Amino acid sequence: MNKSELIDAIAESADLSKAAAARALDGAMDAIKKALKKGDTVTLVGFGSFYVGKRAARAGRNPRTGAALKIKAAKIPKFRAGKTLKDSVN
Repeated sequence: MNKSELIDAIAESADLSKAAAARALDGAMDAIKKALKKGDTVTLVGFGSFYVGKRAARAGRNPRTGAALKIKAAKIPKFRAGKTLKDSVN
């Protein structure tokens, strides 16, 4: 499912126009991005949690040349599925 298919599903489920569903989805994604940028966790009970993980600096290799290089530490967004979501998939 891509973004436009998700917008269609939201519009049908919530009895909204596609434009309103698109604005709602964009608003939700922006709110999640802002919260993660501040370092907060976003928890949707039954669905899951979005949080920021930390990746340590490490040594890597350029696959083309084989030269060693340093990869910087980074913050990465992560998602942990909730019990209800896990149960619905199984």
